[in-house]
Amino acid sequence: MKKYFFFKPLNQQTGIFYFLMVLLFFSFSCNGPGGVRVIKLGHGLGVKHPVHEAMEMMASLVEEKSKGQMQVKIYPNQQLGTERELVELLQIGSLGMTKVSSATLESFAPMVQVLSLPYLFRDDAHRERVLKGEIGKQLLLASEKYWLRGLCYYDAGKRSFYTKNKPVDSPEDLRGLKIRVMESNTAMNMVKGFGGSPTPVAYGELYTALQQGIVDGAENNPPSLFTSRHYEVCKYYSINEHTAVPDVLIVSTKVWNTLDEKEKQWLQEAADESAVFQYKLWEASVEESLRELQKAGVTITYPDQSGFRESVESMYESYRINQPELYTIIEKIRNTE
Repeated sequence: MKKYFFFKPLNQQTGIFYFLMVLLFFSFSCNGPGGVRVIKLGHGLGVKHPVHEAMEMMASLVEEKSKGQMQVKIYPNQQLGTERELVELLQIGSLGMTKVSSATLESFAPMVQVLSLPYLFRDDAHRERVLKGEIGKQLLLASEKYWLRGLCYYDAGKRSFYTKNKPVDSPEDLRGLKIRVMESNTAMNMVKGFGGSPTPVAYGELYTALQQGIVDGAENNPPSLFTSRHYEVCKYYSINEHTAVPDVLIVSTKVWNTLDEKEKQWLQEAADESAVFQYKLWEASVEESLRELQKAGVTITYPDQSGFRESVESMYESYRINQPELYTIIEKIRNTE
């Protein structure tokens, strides 16, 4: 039986980090001047990223709906830690909210890993129906027993490979290449299936890792490639669209459980409305990012997906044999009309 571990032993460096964070954010959701409820939200994206813009809108909506009684303060650019560190801060109650890729969330809530599987969705419409339907709601709440509650999904587009020295036109082109992946077993298994060498690197450290040759490339969506300026190092973008891993806006249950029903309604409604806005914003951002990447001299190719799909079909067979409870969810997703 597969075992999951949700807390790792603290080494000295990690212990100091948590001690400082607990001191700094001892009041993760507190009453500010005039009795205002303040919730702190940290994330790793830049301020020009469309997901950050959606969270800014969410914060404005919370203040508007509450008539100033509730505020969400946002700390972008990994000011408070990496995605994994931020999730752990939510678990211990030292931070109120964060945005996390569902690929990172799977380390905390195993059921969510199904969303990281390659070529899971037939198209954008199929993905939207799944995420907005009962399966999507079930997965949002799957992390609740681990002190994390999903509020909504943000569109993180489709992920493809970008590399320094050559395009990835087929899985064979990944052989011998070190490819940055998120801290996700599913992502690592996928890159191995394609023939590459998966190398977990924090998003905020990836630019330097690419420059120094620690990795030969990475995989992400067009807006992330553009806003991170990774295109300054990687001049090949091979759009094979292997995954469509959504972002998830999550709140610590230690915060959620302190809110009254009206406050919960303000926060949930603001999150839902920001998600609708973000989906529209995302589409425009993808188009703009691709134009800007071409202007910057990035070679953009659209390889045949069939070889990539065949390379990772064994992942699904592994779930069928070894994790039938998750395979049932995968089948429900694939059969959603």
